[in-house]
Amino acid sequence: MKRRVFLIVLDSFGIGEAPDAAKFDDVGCNTLRSITSSKEYSTPLMKEMGLFNIDGIDYMEGVEKTVGAYARLSEQSAGKDTTIGHWEIAGIISKNPLPTYPDGFPQDLLERFSELTGRGILCNKPYSGTDVIRDYGKEHMETGKLIVYTSADSVFQIAAHEEIVPVEELYRYCEIARKLLTGEHGVGRVIARPFIGTEGNFTRTPRRHDYSLMPPEATMMDALLQNGYATYGVGKIYDIFAGKGIEHTTRILNNIDGMEKTIALQEEAFNGLCFVNLVDFDMVYGHRNDIDGYAKAATKFDEQLKTFLSRMKDEDILMITADHGCDPGFKGTDHSREYVPFLAYGKDIKENVNLGTRNSFADIAATIQDIFGIEQITAGNSFKDAIMK
Repeated sequence: MKRRVFLIVLDSFGIGEAPDAAKFDDVGCNTLRSITSSKEYSTPLMKEMGLFNIDGIDYMEGVEKTVGAYARLSEQSAGKDTTIGHWEIAGIISKNPLPTYPDGFPQDLLERFSELTGRGILCNKPYSGTDVIRDYGKEHMETGKLIVYTSADSVFQIAAHEEIVPVEELYRYCEIARKLLTGEHGVGRVIARPFIGTEGNFTRTPRRHDYSLMPPEATMMDALLQNGYATYGVGKIYDIFAGKGIEHTTRILNNIDGMEKTIALQEEAFNGLCFVNLVDFDMVYGHRNDIDGYAKAATKFDEQLKTFLSRMKDEDILMITADHGCDPGFKGTDHSREYVPFLAYGKDIKENVNLGTRNSFADIAATIQDIFGIEQITAGNSFKDAIMK
């Protein structure tokens, strides 16, 4: 029998502060609570799947009987970013945090980067992605210097205007940076941030590209490939895992396009995993404190989910989760340390199953390996028997 698991990550869709939120200065954060306060929020299908029945969600009314299984997942890794979160979903628990640079990158590192690219550097400090092009875009266009900045996450970001630095050239600079940033400076991601426009009207383009650190251990995708199963990545998945374990990849423009591409993949007769990342929740709305925008995006996802569900085959399994939080109603614009939801649905998934609170995102990886009947080579504890008929 062909089995397909569609694992969709709603990037930053946290559901409340994690037990160790104080360590991250995130006490009081709750992405879901913030967006459900908006009149733009409506996710009836996720509600039916059990979203509001999850442990700790007492501000929304659940359903008497859910159509699938649901859980609250706690993160064990020492981080709250996309790379660390996805790695844990795929079965890697990162005990040591990736390096961050609240005071900017070391001067000797930037000097080496400048030598290799032939361009000077602007900024070199934590900054909002939209604010940094507003504040440094004009000087960048006048001098050709690269805008290098970071955030609370382990990232080395390079912003450049497409008329000053062609996108392919920006990508090459990112590859140079990726080779430099290893060992103690092994940041999770080097990110190309191209933008266009004129002073006062600069806007980022969809041609962002991430260059991730290679995962240090095997993932569920490696396990699947080793056993002859297919692995598909939609959106940032290929970038997040530096291509490791991803057999087929599909680029997307935004959340809507990502779901359309995922729905199109339902026509592919593969046997294995389709791993999807929908980044707009985080990048476009969470980091910009746009509660209504985030709520609208959740509503649109739920609408597209209706089409996806109607096209599921009997042997298909849908899983929905997140990788961290990014509460648009919380202080600052950074990610937030939160529990994430887990929803599972399909003809072979039991109804009305509350898995409670699980200790690790890696339980997803263990469960997927178990569903396919292959030897587990990652962290995590399977809950297959609890959710499968």
